[in-house]
Formats: sequence, structure tokens, C-alpha cells
Amino acid sequence: MNLSTHTKGLLITFAAVLILSPDALLVRLVRCDVWTLLFWRCLLTGCIQSVFLAVTYRRQFLQSFHNIGRTGVLSAIIVSSGSLMFVNSLKQTAAANTLIILAATPLISSLLSRIFLREKIARHTWIAIFICFGGILLIFSGSLASGLLLGDLLALGATFMWGSNLVVIRSGKSVNMIPANLLGNLLVVPAALTAGAQPMNIASPDILLLLLLGGVVLPVSFTMITLGPRYLPAPEVSLILLVETILGPIWVWMVLKEVPHTTTLVAGALIVGTLVVHTLMSLRAQRTSNRDNLLKSV
Repeated sequence: MNLSTHTKGLLITFAAVLILSPDALLVRLVRCDVWTLLFWRCLLTGCIQSVFLAVTYRRQFLQSFHNIGRTGVLSAIIVSSGSLMFVNSLKQTAAANTLIILAATPLISSLLSRIFLREKIARHTWIAIFICFGGILLIFSGSLASGLLLGDLLALGATFMWGSNLVVIRSGKSVNMIPANLLGNLLVVPAALTAGAQPMNIASPDILLLLLLGGVVLPVSFTMITLGPRYLPAPEVSLILLVETILGPIWVWMVLKEVPHTTTLVAGALIVGTLVVHTLMSLRAQRTSNRDNLLKSV
């Protein structure tokens, strides 16, 4: 059966999100200290990505790292910083808080693109940015009483890191940045060791969870998410990625019985609803622009 390019993109991206959705749950299930978790999570992910790149580039494997240049090095540093903040956030606040705040990454990216790349921001994007920041402040207010504010702030920091990385990747969009992501994961390894990771001091259940997380979930999903935008418009990819924001807390609730705070649920509905409307408007605007350009070329 021959699949259309669009259908292929939908299947790849949906599969990637479904594979990635248990990420938060697996992080919460691992009982070793956070630095040992980060050590194995990032080392295993980097190793699997290395195999993927070696198969893809073969003799050009080392050259692929050289091609990323300074832009890729900056991306790697941002990726490593984001990973440190993300995992620590999941250990210090509710999974729903972390994932809902991270959902604002595309809007943070738009804001940073305006600052650093001088790209124009549409009016509906500005409105969405203000609403989402309002939702994040609402999550913060609910965390003040429960002592989860530090984890929420780390999630916001990770969101800025992922948004920054999107801007960096766009500035060097002619180059494959998967090697930069690989380097970013490997940079976490010495940082985790310095912070006190004990790689050999882990229980058997943790070994299986870490192999699943770093050996399958992260490298496979990230590779597929990298392929998805080749076949789908960026707004459509962003819309599909929101599925993780919904599925992630559901997995945690089903297994760990962690129920999000009412404030988080309200803020989550506000943020996710805003992002859905914004993405649909962006998709419609893009299709209108493409149609107008096609008519002009006729």
C-alpha cells in the first residue's frame, strides 16, 4: 500500500509521540538518585544515536560532527542543560506540572526568534504567549503551598532551553543537527559524574527501566520526531506533540496514582486549549499563504 507523504508524516509523528509519552513515568519509576539516572539516561541515548548515525553516514560519520560547527556546539550545550533541568523537575514536582509547562516550548521559541532572529510574531501568537504565561503563573501559585515551586521553575528553565534549541537549529537549518543532540546527551555524562552519580550502584529493576528509557524510548522517539517535520507542516507537528502533554500525566496517574492539583488541571486546560487554537490558526494561515503563492506563480 502506497502512503501519501502527509499520511506518512502523520504516522511517523504520532508513533514518535506515543513512544515518548511514558518518558515522565519511567523517570519517576527509577529509584536511583537523580544524577545516576541522568548518567545512564543520557549515555544510553547517546550510544544508540551513535549507532543510528554510523549506519546512516558510514564513512562520513565523523564528518557529520564537524559539519555542525559552532551552531551545533551551542545546540549541544543547550540540550545538555535542558536535560539536566527536565529530569530534576520531574523529581521535584508533579509530572503534569512539568509536561504542561513544557508544552509552551513552541511559543517560547517564537518569542526568542523575535529577540534573536528578528522574526515577526503574528498577533494571535502574542496573545497565545501571554495566555500561556498566565497559565504557568497559575501553576506556580498552586505549587507555592505544596512546596513544588522549585520543580516548576526547573520545568520553565527546560522550556526555555528547548525553545532556544529550536531557534539555534533554525539558524543552522541546512545542517543535520542530530549529531548535536547526541553530543548534548554525552555532555550530561561527565556533569552527572561530577555531581555524584554512582553508575554501578543501581538495583536490577532500575537497570531494566533505564535500558527501556535510554535504549529505546528516547533515541527512537527523537529520531522519528526529527523525521516527521520532513513530511508535515511545523504547526501540524506542534499540534501532534501536544498529545504527550495529555498522555504523560495519564500514564503517571494510572501507574503511580498521582492526581494533578486542581490548579494544575485548570492551567493545563487553559494552556493546551490555547496552544490547540493557536496551532490551528497558524496551520490555516500557512495553507492560505501557500495557496496565494501558488496562484501568483500560475
